[in-house]
Amino acid sequence: PAGPSQVLVWDTASGTELHVLEGHRNVVYAIAFNNPYGDKIATGSFDKTCKLWCAETGKCFHTYRGHTGEIVCLAFNPQSTLVATSSMDTTAKLWDVESGEEVATLTGHTAEVLSLCFNTVGSQLVTGSFDHTVAIWDVASGRRVHTLIGHMGEISNVQFNWDCSLIVTGSMDKTCKVWETVSGKCVATLTGHKEEVLDVCFDLSGQLIATASADGTARVFSTATHQCLATLEGHEGDISKICFSPQGTRVLTASSDKTARLWDAHSGVCLQVLEGHTDEIFSCVFNYEGDTIITGSKDNTCRIWY
Repeated sequence: PAGPSQVLVWDTASGTELHVLEGHRNVVYAIAFNNPYGDKIATGSFDKTCKLWCAETGKCFHTYRGHTGEIVCLAFNPQSTLVATSSMDTTAKLWDVESGEEVATLTGHTAEVLSLCFNTVGSQLVTGSFDHTVAIWDVASGRRVHTLIGHMGEISNVQFNWDCSLIVTGSMDKTCKVWETVSGKCVATLTGHKEEVLDVCFDLSGQLIATASADGTARVFSTATHQCLATLEGHEGDISKICFSPQGTRVLTASSDKTARLWDAHSGVCLQVLEGHTDEIFSCVFNYEGDTIITGSKDNTCRIWY
């Protein structure tokens, strides 16, 4: 098994280990492919660096140095020309994929920046911070366009909808908020959870919002009416991650109860319990087609489910 500073690349069809990406000097906390291309991998570490790797060979292209705190989140822009990183040092940074140079430092948050998301054309980036605020940035200039103020607790996640007209945010204040991108105004507050909202996401069409909470439940809301359509009950621990299938018909949740669950997005019925991990599951994701699930656990394993 990989140590916390190693990254393994697997062939999901065969389960074969293809590469070991070694070089970080501390825990690797964030990782991303440059989808839809899939030929590069970015890793962010508690060693305060981000590394860019070739997915085919496992070779390290660049090490991005400049953050003064742990890197906790990262993403490629849709064109795969930039990597964005966010850090405990209160900043986010933009890095050039080709040259390996820093392009911009996004300053203004007053606490850790824990989440970020590019819009679908790559012109804007949204960041969420422990300072209770969310910022929308213009990527080309590195300037802040809006600060979204209203949450009363740390921001756990931020995401654009498919046409980038809306942003959804989850917070430790037990609510989610929906914001207009252009105006920066809050258009809805989604309530009902009894504990912190640990994750939030749109489905691909942008019509549904799913929320995951430390209260052990998840919820599906209508983006248009802001009504709760379904409550997903059954987990016996915090739900730290939630995502929709690409078709939007299923919801996947990962929990500290060592299980992941697959739900019907509209009825809220649990369709499957994915059992086998021996410790908390902190990550879950569908593949592009929606017929394969990957889960990551504190038991130091990833599992692939078909």
